[in-house]
Amino acid sequence: MWFDCEANYKRLSYPDSIKYYLTKIKEAGFTDAVVDVKTIMGEVVYKSKIAPFMSEFQGVKRDPNYDMLGIFIKEGHKMGIRIHAALNIFCGGHNFIDRGIIFSSHPEWQSVVYINGKLMPISEKKWAYDGMVNPANPDVRAYEMSILKEFVSQYKKLDGVILDRVRFDGIDADFSELSKTEFEKYAGIKVERFPEDIIIWKQNGKSWNWERGKYFKQWIEWRAGIISDFFKDARNEVKKINHKLAFGDYTGAWYPVYYEVGVNWASNKYDPSKDYDWATPAYKNSGYASLLDIYMTGLYYNEITTDEVAAMNETAAKNRMEANMGKDRDYWYSVQGGAQLTKKVIMGDVPVTGGILVNVYKNPERFAKALQMSLKESDGVMVFDIVHVIERGWWDALKKGVTEGY
Repeated sequence: MWFDCEANYKRLSYPDSIKYYLTKIKEAGFTDAVVDVKTIMGEVVYKSKIAPFMSEFQGVKRDPNYDMLGIFIKEGHKMGIRIHAALNIFCGGHNFIDRGIIFSSHPEWQSVVYINGKLMPISEKKWAYDGMVNPANPDVRAYEMSILKEFVSQYKKLDGVILDRVRFDGIDADFSELSKTEFEKYAGIKVERFPEDIIIWKQNGKSWNWERGKYFKQWIEWRAGIISDFFKDARNEVKKINHKLAFGDYTGAWYPVYYEVGVNWASNKYDPSKDYDWATPAYKNSGYASLLDIYMTGLYYNEITTDEVAAMNETAAKNRMEANMGKDRDYWYSVQGGAQLTKKVIMGDVPVTGGILVNVYKNPERFAKALQMSLKESDGVMVFDIVHVIERGWWDALKKGVTEGY
């Protein structure tokens, strides 16, 4: 069960409340809890000498001495529940409230996005809340690694650490001069038309679409290598500090379009260039699944079975929000198909825990079915987020989904 930091900030500000919800998930059949400790704003909910402390959110204040995670570990272990901490890595701000390190201490670290033919700092992308920093920046990587090392050193009784948002913002990032220079070094070329040699934006009426530039595939390869190298370094540093700590990752399950955020979470034994035209033969070298002890993937689809995807009409598909679904409604746009594809590209390197997004479902029966399908087709189930279960009162459906077969 995932406990999001912002959504549960008030709820998790009291020890009795933490104990209560741990008891509830234990009764529902859960063995593990994931506790969000570093937010999308770059703030943390534990004592740190590096990252800013999240002392207030939506009018609720916390004392810096309040050890939320320590309470989770103490109470969870009493119940036999393993406790994992999640850290949002390449995040620096919340664009809807202008809060975070890209708005205060490090505006120079924010991603430069290239969207609809224009370059802009990501803090000006007000239609999207996620203010990402630039993973291609060595100073950013060093800063995020220092936070991870400090955190792991503080919580020796923690069972696992889960890295989240270890990625670029999207296909539109990062297009800073720094990224251009780093890419040129990697590719051994001089980019004469930047960003157009990477992606080209074209307008058709009121809509904009991007197309690939001449260096697009090399760019995609380079970005994935940056993320893979970070995972190698992060695993090494974590295990040096605490070799017993499980090292994990969360990503979305939509592998055929996940290259857009610069991430290759597959096995390095899997060669995507044989299946997808965006991948170079060398792209497979950035696969990092074998570095993980835990892998969670977001099967965040309303359709549960592959048959349900096949039965959708074109109008229904176009109105959906899943990545690229309006263009392509393949079998993997379902809990079943997404799990199957994930298992295919992971190639047994790490167990696959399928993630279910609660608020995708309009009734508890389908929610329970989705949980059951994840357990059937993957190696486990993660629920995001407990706040939705609480607000909807879907405790019975949660227990049914976890304890009954599909």
